[in-house]
Amino acid sequence: MIAAGRMCSHVLAARTSLSAGAPSFGGSGKIYHVGLAQLSRRSTYRASCRIHSLPAVRAAQIAQEEEGQFRPPQIQETHPGKEHEMEPKPSYIRPAYKPAGKLEGKIALVTGGDSGIGRSVGVHFALEGATVAFTYVAGLEDKDAEDTIKLLKDCKTSGAQDPLKIPTDLGFDENCKKVIDAVVEKYGQIDILVNNAAEQHTVENVEDLSPEQLERTFRTNIFSQFFLVRHGLPHMKEGSTIINTTSVNAFKGNAKLLDYTATKGSILAFTRGLALQVINRGIRVNAVAPGPVWTPLIPASFKPEQSASFGQQTPMGRAGEPDDIAPSYVFLASDDSSLFTGQCLHPNGGYVVNA
Repeated sequence: MIAAGRMCSHVLAARTSLSAGAPSFGGSGKIYHVGLAQLSRRSTYRASCRIHSLPAVRAAQIAQEEEGQFRPPQIQETHPGKEHEMEPKPSYIRPAYKPAGKLEGKIALVTGGDSGIGRSVGVHFALEGATVAFTYVAGLEDKDAEDTIKLLKDCKTSGAQDPLKIPTDLGFDENCKKVIDAVVEKYGQIDILVNNAAEQHTVENVEDLSPEQLERTFRTNIFSQFFLVRHGLPHMKEGSTIINTTSVNAFKGNAKLLDYTATKGSILAFTRGLALQVINRGIRVNAVAPGPVWTPLIPASFKPEQSASFGQQTPMGRAGEPDDIAPSYVFLASDDSSLFTGQCLHPNGGYVVNA
């Protein structure tokens, strides 16, 4: 537990590793060391944005990019993916992040909060003073969920309650009701609902897209958002916020993620319509549309060589990290965004899209 506005040990450790001047990360018997001289070879833009503000894992990633390899080739056979098996691990908090108590006293529910963007959002919310509950897939994501609970407890501020992890399959209405009931039973209310859980599967041709996969993707990605909002709204008061995770693919399309892309377009329309429906209740609804981000979905969805080069197609030339994305959620969850509803933020690596 920490006082509001102070750093948890994970942020302090990241800052310490940067100040040592030789950040490193490792896994599978490999250790990568990066000197500041190597980092200085990046362009002025990337140097100013990255060297002094990101954890060691990010610094090492930059050095690998210079050698033409973004990360080791890897694949995971189970879906959803597992963060603890990834190399390098996604970065969930910037060492330079400075919480300011923006969410003190708030109760937040983050779906898919055990890993990736969801874990980063939960950690950021906790640092800002919120009490955090999250969902995960039982059996497949148990270790990631345990790791996240430990992070949230370590980052919990003095005024927040203990975090809660809830195993479930969000694709069904009755399960979503149980999630809402569990959060309300423990905390009494919901102030921030982050609909983030998702799955994706690559298919080359629409003829190969099975009805079973189509239904499964829609159940997880968009049906769950309807279900959770339906059951959650009675427990949300004026000033509450709903944040839905859509994707850059909703704007530019993706030929090999057709069903996933369709769900993300649905989420965008859902966000805009719901924002209009609940505006008179004083509840704001917005969305975040990340570009390519290094999360467990990637090794679980793509071939090893695609994982290794993932993100290099963006205008910025790299995939985002979860901690590139999470501050958008902090903004939308806080009073800083009091004039925002029905809107979508685009931390996407430089793609110009019509918002």
